[in-house]
Amino acid sequence: MAFVFVLFPLVFAGVAFLIPSNRLRPWTLPAAGALHLALSVYTVFFRADLLRTNGWLMLDAPGKLVLLVVSTLFFFCSLYSVGYLRLRENRGNRVFTCCLLLFLGMAGLVVWSHHLGLMWVAIEATTLSTAPLIYFNQNKKSLEATWKYLVIGSVGIAIALLGTYFLAYSTVPSGMKPTLQMDELLACAPGLSKGWFRAAFILLLVGYGTKMGLAPMHTWKPDAYGEAPGVIGAIFAGGVTSCAFLAFLRIYQLSAAAGEGDFTTKILLFMGLFSMIVAGLFILGQKDFKRLLAYSSVEHMGILIVGLGIGGPALYGTMLHVATNSMTKGVLFLSAGNIHRAYDSKNTDQVHGAISRLPFSGILFLAGFLAITGSPPFGPFVSEFSILTGAVSGGKFVTAGLFLLFLLVVFIGMGQTVLSVVQGRAPAGEIPGGYRDRFSTVFPVLVLMGVTLLLGLVIPAPLQNILKEAVVCLGGKA
Repeated sequence: MAFVFVLFPLVFAGVAFLIPSNRLRPWTLPAAGALHLALSVYTVFFRADLLRTNGWLMLDAPGKLVLLVVSTLFFFCSLYSVGYLRLRENRGNRVFTCCLLLFLGMAGLVVWSHHLGLMWVAIEATTLSTAPLIYFNQNKKSLEATWKYLVIGSVGIAIALLGTYFLAYSTVPSGMKPTLQMDELLACAPGLSKGWFRAAFILLLVGYGTKMGLAPMHTWKPDAYGEAPGVIGAIFAGGVTSCAFLAFLRIYQLSAAAGEGDFTTKILLFMGLFSMIVAGLFILGQKDFKRLLAYSSVEHMGILIVGLGIGGPALYGTMLHVATNSMTKGVLFLSAGNIHRAYDSKNTDQVHGAISRLPFSGILFLAGFLAITGSPPFGPFVSEFSILTGAVSGGKFVTAGLFLLFLLVVFIGMGQTVLSVVQGRAPAGEIPGGYRDRFSTVFPVLVLMGVTLLLGLVIPAPLQNILKEAVVCLGGKA
């Protein structure tokens, strides 16, 4: 079954490449997205017997969650892309469409990989397939952002490869057979060489942390998110980062099985909190609202790492936050893309009064801001509150205090920028390009907002079960 998730998006990419019409080609995206989402739901909830293919390919609970998150986000982004690309008929979309489908296939390989070497290859493939998407606008800034993403991402993934070698070698001093298969590593985890494993953990945190956009390895993110189309920003912030986080979760599983919790906790808490405060400081006074969302992503990657650092009682909230953050980032980036198009600017000096010019996109952008900053009754409030509760119940009061303080800094900074965008009177004159809210570019955002709200009000029982399975898989208690 795993091969289906990898191969059929590649088939759709081949079909998209061969379609000569710029107008028809984008429809391959929602076709592939709908099929992928249907297969994901069917496989995860109805065919547990298909979850293991062999020792290298397996879908465990964290993989199930990320598969559902990426598939759901991709589907709604693909619906949005049809309307978006129709507005950009002056720009060829062959590379755009094919690269998005290639990413979907490689994301499928990431979630199914239960061999750390294969997983590394899949993560690198997501980098290569998404890099051309940043250059869609084909200007000097987007070219610079693309190269920055490739160079910094390649350095990070090279460090992750070195960490993978160290991890394999950590089995040797104890006389065990070198392996990168997760089942075998988990079985022999208590016997791994502590020195080699700790070095591997740090290298893999830096390597996959670069891909996630953790501070201080986040420097590619503001440029890439700021210059890419809004729909690509949503794919990066909710899809690419979730895949990278899943890759690091494999290493976290091993650290728990190896009894290295005391060593990893301090590192994870420091890196997570550092990422949150760096993001908060750059958000304060930020006038570019797309770069603002990039720093928000840096913050939320820090929140995920803090949740892992707290461990135990915070793991449920951490896994839930993977879903709530991804859905909310979809709302923010897609609505921000609509606002950018209507004003032909990302700067708050030119962009204000968005609610009066674009009522739906402006309101959704404001609602997305409230959600992503942890306001009730939206999903991120529940996940962040669960992480905070885990810190308090675990006796980590300093962490809990800093966590709240940094969330407040981000709320103030984001609020200043977002309110500047949505409030006030829209500039007089004609709308650049004549863009107004339309069904094709608003409906997907509205549904994602509904999902974000639903996750704050009630978590469906099937998803609840997956979250609990994921917690147990990571060494916590259901």
